[in-house]
Amino acid sequence: MARNTTSTGPTTGPGTGPGKPGTATAGAGRAKPRRRRRVGRGLQYLALSGYLVFLAFPLVWLLSTSFKPPRELVQLHPTLIPESPTLSNFVQAFTEQELGRAAWNSIQVSLASALLTVLIATPASYALARFKTRLGTVALGWVLLSQLFPFVLLIIPIFLVLRQAGLANTHAGLVLIYVVWALPFALWMLQGFVRNIPRELEEAASVDGANRLQTLRRVIFPLLTPGLVATALFAFISAWNEFFFALVLIKTPELATLPVALARFVGIEGTARLGPLAAGSLLATIPSLVFFAVMQRRLASGSLAGAVKG
Repeated sequence: MARNTTSTGPTTGPGTGPGKPGTATAGAGRAKPRRRRRVGRGLQYLALSGYLVFLAFPLVWLLSTSFKPPRELVQLHPTLIPESPTLSNFVQAFTEQELGRAAWNSIQVSLASALLTVLIATPASYALARFKTRLGTVALGWVLLSQLFPFVLLIIPIFLVLRQAGLANTHAGLVLIYVVWALPFALWMLQGFVRNIPRELEEAASVDGANRLQTLRRVIFPLLTPGLVATALFAFISAWNEFFFALVLIKTPELATLPVALARFVGIEGTARLGPLAAGSLLATIPSLVFFAVMQRRLASGSLAGAVKG
């Protein structure tokens, strides 16, 4: 007789057993991606925290040094928190080198440079982005190539030209140099913003009866607000921090900008007076931070403003 070998015991299929192994396997499979995302996000936060500490530590140390008396500045084992905080470094910074006047000079020069850079770069970048010509391509290439020239190569011709024009040792000449130096990057950056604006918006405005100037004023310029703010920030900070041209072109102490005034705290032999220098450098960061805080609010406010104007 043939023996029946078919098993009659209980069978366990997916989701039918007492422990439901199929469901457990699927749950474990879903848990792995979530765990990986958590680990990846934790690593991102860790890297970001380390980067923030890396950026903030020089400012924290500058703040600490500005409040330290001379005795603590020469300690073999310096401390982060001053043991005997003092304001004498700030008093010396203001009284000895007239940082208040130098800061006002820097504010005037930087604001004028940022304003002129934006006014010149805006129509020029629109022309480069919208009107495709071989001359425009060559001009954009030359604009970028001009950034490769070193300062030392250009300072003598620039000084001779400014002296013949009567602009040497003046803030007007310094503003002119800063505008010319900031324009290439401003043009390159702004024309990228213009290219991202759809042409259909201009065509729709033209259909509604707007001329070219009205289209630029009511549609293009509001949409360019983030780019204009970024360009103004770049031009302002570049002029605020610039040292070499100001050192060479400005000879009158009353016209000196803030970086040149801060450099006077370093002696001829290279020995620096760390206390007043740190106090002055700390104060020098405040106007640029205030300008950035005021302008950065407009980076996103105008992103869609032109699209909703009638």
